[in-house]
Amino acid sequence: MQMDANGEITTVPKWRHSPFGWLQPLILLAPAGIWLLLLLVLPTLLIIELSLVPGIRPGDLVIPSGFDNYIRILDPLYLRVIGRSLFFAVGTTVICLILGFPVAYWIAQMAPRRWRNLLLIGFVLPLWTSSLLRSYAWITILRPTGLLNTVLTSLGLPALDLLNSSAAVLIGMSYSLLPYMVLILYASLEKLDQRLLEAAADLGANPTKAFWKITVPQSFTGIAAGSFLVFITGLGDFINPELLGGASSMTAARLIYNQFLGATQNWGFGSALSTILILAVSIAIALLIKFGDATPKR
Repeated sequence: MQMDANGEITTVPKWRHSPFGWLQPLILLAPAGIWLLLLLVLPTLLIIELSLVPGIRPGDLVIPSGFDNYIRILDPLYLRVIGRSLFFAVGTTVICLILGFPVAYWIAQMAPRRWRNLLLIGFVLPLWTSSLLRSYAWITILRPTGLLNTVLTSLGLPALDLLNSSAAVLIGMSYSLLPYMVLILYASLEKLDQRLLEAAADLGANPTKAFWKITVPQSFTGIAAGSFLVFITGLGDFINPELLGGASSMTAARLIYNQFLGATQNWGFGSALSTILILAVSIAIALLIKFGDATPKR
C-alpha cells in the first residue's frame, strides 16, 4: 500500500514490486499488438511506400521517388470522384440520423420495456444476411420492372427510373447502415432523464424547445458516435455504389479497386488514393474520440 497526493491509501499491485513486473502488461498486450502490427501497421506503411512510386506495376522494383501520385489526385476528374464519395457518405449519415433517431427514441422511451430487446433484434435482422445479398435485393426492387414500379403502375402512378443512379446508392447505403445508427442512438437515448423534460414542460417550454434543449444535448454522444460510424463506413463502401450506382457513380473505393485489380494496374496511384482515404478515416476517428464523449453545455 502507498499514500497518494490526496493523502489516501491505495493498494499497489504485487507485480509492480517485482524486478520484471513491467513485463506482465506487455505479455498481456503482445497478442493484440502483434496482430495489429502484422495486419494493420505494416500493410499501411507498405501502402504509403508504394504511394511514393509513380506508375509502379506488379513485379516492378519499389523505389520511392516523389509525390507524383498525390499530385495526380488533384486532377478535377479524380477530385469529382472523391467529392462523390464524400457526398454519399455525408448523405447516408444525414438520412440514417433523420430516420434512425425517431426509431431509437420510440424503442428506448415509448415501447414497453419487455419488448425492447425483441424490437432491437428485429431491427438488426438484415445484418444477419450478406451485404451483397441485400444489394441484389434492392436491384430487384428498384429495377424498371421491379417491385416498386409494379406497385406504382398498379396505383396509376408513373414509374421511377432509380436503378443506376445516385438515389439508388443512397437508398442502399442507408438501408445497410441504418441499424448501426439505431443501435448507437438507442444506447444513448435509453439513459435520457425524463425528469428534465417534465421540468421543462412545467416551466413552459414547448415540445420543440424541450427537444433541442434537453433531448439533443443528452443524446449528443450517441448522435456523434453514430454519425461518425456511418460516415466512416459509408466512405469506404464498395458494394452499393458498384451494384446500384452504375458507371456514373464512380467512388474512391471503386477507383482504388480499378488501380489494383482492374485493367490499369497502377499500384502507386491506388496506394496514394488509399492513403488519402486512410487519412480521412483517421481524422474522423480522431474527431469521434475528441467529441464523442463531450456533451454540449446548455
